[in-house]
Amino acid sequence: MYTAQGTIEKSHLLEQHQPLVRRIALQMIAKLPASVELDDLIQAGMLGLLDASSRYQDNKGAQFETFVSQRIRGAMLDELRASDWGSRGLRQSARAVEKAVHSLEHRLGRAPSEGEIAKEMKIDLEAYQSLLQEIQGCQLVYVEDFAKGEAENPFLDLHAQQARKGQGASDDPLEQLMESGFRHQLIDAISALPERDQLLLNLYYEEELNLREIGAILEVSQSRVCQLHSQAISRLRAKLKDIL
Repeated sequence: MYTAQGTIEKSHLLEQHQPLVRRIALQMIAKLPASVELDDLIQAGMLGLLDASSRYQDNKGAQFETFVSQRIRGAMLDELRASDWGSRGLRQSARAVEKAVHSLEHRLGRAPSEGEIAKEMKIDLEAYQSLLQEIQGCQLVYVEDFAKGEAENPFLDLHAQQARKGQGASDDPLEQLMESGFRHQLIDAISALPERDQLLLNLYYEEELNLREIGAILEVSQSRVCQLHSQAISRLRAKLKDIL
């Protein structure tokens, strides 16, 4: 629907894309601890939708749904971070797994097994797998995690500045980050993961399958999918820190 000036009617787009907010919230909630409320994510996503509708310019060539999906996800992530949804203990546990994976990969020159990671953390395999279950959703990859220190330029700002040097650089920080080569670095990090981890991440994030569907493909239980997902993200974070 267009206005008399030939621009897209924003109110029509808002009404049309409200279900998108709920769909993104449902996709995200599956990857988060049970303490996170779906309604809170939806509320944050609606604010992202409103922000996107005011910022979108249809003459720039970007499809609205692609543009607004990024804004909705970003608003939800901002809400999660602002509300401190992951307890300090869980975040520390997630970092402990990541540290053990990182240390073992450097020492062994390969991806460590679950048993080796458990031994490195000085816990038994059952306790390690239970820990993976607990930290599910506490491992979102934030670009700030890869900053070298307070004296350094923030990671996003640094890469955005590099992207701005090119001709026709976008004003959107996320697009600038992608243009800076981060996308290729992320692909390299995923490609270096064990084959099963790559498959799981593809099914989870690209195919957007639920835990039951992924479990059926991998022939494991839903709880086991959660464990494997947590471990895959720990491996990915360790790889990214080396690359970046």
